[in-house]
Amino acid sequence: MQGIIFTVNPGSTSTKCALSSFLGNRIETIIEKTIEHHEKELRQFSNICDQVDYREKLVWDFIAKYLPKNEDIIACAGRGGMLTPVPSGAIKVNEKLVEFSLYNPVYQHASNLGAPLAYRIARHYKVSAFIVDPVSVDEFSPIARISGCPDFPRFSFVHALNIRAMVHKFAEEVKKDFSTINCVVAHLGGGFSIAAINHGKIVDNDNRMESAPFTPERAGGVPPIPLLEACFSGKYTREELLSKLYGEGGVYAYLGSKNMLELEKKAIQGDKKVQEIYLAMIYQIGKEIAAMASVLNFNIDGIIITGGLAKDSFLISGLKKKIQKLGDIYIYPGSNENEALAETVARVLTGKEAYQDWPVKYNQVG
Repeated sequence: MQGIIFTVNPGSTSTKCALSSFLGNRIETIIEKTIEHHEKELRQFSNICDQVDYREKLVWDFIAKYLPKNEDIIACAGRGGMLTPVPSGAIKVNEKLVEFSLYNPVYQHASNLGAPLAYRIARHYKVSAFIVDPVSVDEFSPIARISGCPDFPRFSFVHALNIRAMVHKFAEEVKKDFSTINCVVAHLGGGFSIAAINHGKIVDNDNRMESAPFTPERAGGVPPIPLLEACFSGKYTREELLSKLYGEGGVYAYLGSKNMLELEKKAIQGDKKVQEIYLAMIYQIGKEIAAMASVLNFNIDGIIITGGLAKDSFLISGLKKKIQKLGDIYIYPGSNENEALAETVARVLTGKEAYQDWPVKYNQVG
């Protein structure tokens, strides 16, 4: 098979589009562009689902400008949105999934536009559209769901797309089959996901929205009793508390900035206050990596560090020192979502990987 795979990754203030050449077993990115959306433009839409026509027009502009002449789009893929729990892998987009993503998602997030945008482009070219590894991928074992309170079971909410893509990359590097890999993956970006991979499955993780280490903008796993007291104190609205947890938490709450490039420079230059917060973040990340290694009885093939902060020399240097005795460390910087989407679709097209249909039949037992 040969042709072009179109992929789209909608975020809160941008839409990342890519065209990848697929020839035989090889995927090569032709072009990847980030289309920025100004706040003023987005303010005209009451809900995220209302943005779909606006973003579709920009996507078509991208395709018109960059699709090579005499080339055909043979498949499309979008970032998966906030779905109900699903197994890992590709899900074929149909009208029901588009409707769910737009009007009935578990949470409101721009990633819910991934399936509708990919589906609209695919219909034009009369090809299939897929989503791959949404954040709701849940492969927990029953024992991993037990939280200590039956009313609040643990559940998976994880950067599954980049995590699984990096495990595939790692498997190729160490020359092992993906389905045999045991490792810990730390995805470190605006949000963190630290996950235990058992035979290629994400069997446990720190839930990127709730119990992860604090991040550049998220508070992570804060002490619950003071948080409960704050909720009922009358001092804060629900929206204010949510902002403290997501968006204005973490590094931002301590230092007033989430620009990690600038903060990295200050840490290297010896700024004591910045260094202290960095060291606390490194401390929490290292502790969580060790916790996930314990899920695998410390029998791991390696530790993968990925995401945007995998480029942060101050953080990575300190983290390596902290976790080096746990196992070999592999650094794969960046998030690579469009590449991951294209590579999964390529495996589906060549029959190396099966896809699922929506609604996915899933009993959530891991």
